[in-house]
Amino acid sequence: MRLGAVIVAAGRGARARGEIPKQYMNLAGRPVLRWSVDALARAGVEQTVIAIAPEHAKFGRAATEGALGVRIVSGGVTRTASVRAGLAAVDGADVILVHDAARPGLTPEIVRALVGAIQAGAAGAAPALPIADSLRRMDRRGNVTGEIEREGLMRVQTPQAFRAAVLREAYAALPVDASASDDLAVVRAHGGACVLIPGDARLMKITYPEDLALMERMFGSQSVTCVGTGFDAHRFGSGDHVTLCGVRIAHEKGLLGHSDADAGWHALVDAILGALGEGDIGAHFPPSDPQWKGASSERFLRHAAKLAANAGARIVHVDVTLVCERPKIGPHREAMRSRTAEVLGLPVSRVSVKATTTERMGFLGREEGLASQATATLERPA
Repeated sequence: MRLGAVIVAAGRGARARGEIPKQYMNLAGRPVLRWSVDALARAGVEQTVIAIAPEHAKFGRAATEGALGVRIVSGGVTRTASVRAGLAAVDGADVILVHDAARPGLTPEIVRALVGAIQAGAAGAAPALPIADSLRRMDRRGNVTGEIEREGLMRVQTPQAFRAAVLREAYAALPVDASASDDLAVVRAHGGACVLIPGDARLMKITYPEDLALMERMFGSQSVTCVGTGFDAHRFGSGDHVTLCGVRIAHEKGLLGHSDADAGWHALVDAILGALGEGDIGAHFPPSDPQWKGASSERFLRHAAKLAANAGARIVHVDVTLVCERPKIGPHREAMRSRTAEVLGLPVSRVSVKATTTERMGFLGREEGLASQATATLERPA
């Protein structure tokens, strides 16, 4: 069963009172929108279409950089119009999920439960929570005018999942200028039988400034810290420069390797892969493959960073130690930190580059080669 998704992200988020719309604000190191994109990918969704306001296109591209299977389209003035635009861009899916970008607490488990409800025969399904508080009606002055029985009332969340054909037919039958509260309402109005599954408190919608602060605290307790280490060494050979941590340094010798022999970044790639449990650099970029001959190690580092993002992980700190007698690393250290920070999207303060020697001992002391070791610290979903 092929899965597609539409994320509605065209709102302006005025009530959150931020400098940018709430779906692009930072939440525990990632844009709010990116949390949902990554969760859908981990749940097996092959294509995710995001409907955004045209004037916020740059925010949308930045929030989804490196994400696989993502397409951005222009949303409409209303939520219903944005869903229409997203549906038009989803191709070949059997089940389509529609999700609000301002609900970053999505988990793959919720997606799988929704898909299970569709497989069991429902036309549509949504997560929902019972109402715990007592309910009252009031007038414009704040006076209580009546009570509401909460028995059977539910707070409906997103994503909402549907058989693709049913959802498309329901929207086709909906008047062009109509605006529905959500997609369950659209499908039910067209005769589709929908069910509710147990929701999740983490799927709360960010509406007000205090909601973002609450989710920051909530997300902080749902991650684990993973540390990976890496090591690499290359022989010196003929040449007039070496490349270390993305910086070209003039030298009387070069480093021998199938790619550009950047030992600093090679060790760092292995450290990131180690924290992810994704093997080593040789498994991803075999030296036997001619396409990597002379390749820039920036490609390797960006690949590792993309794997981390796709796994819902966040690189929080990296530390590289270069071991050599020459060239001298000190004059180039800040440039190396800046280049590494740029590629990984980190503040320079979270990138460390150090150097040491072996006091003229061993192959490094004899200047036969150069080595590097690295550590990467990642936060991953628990």
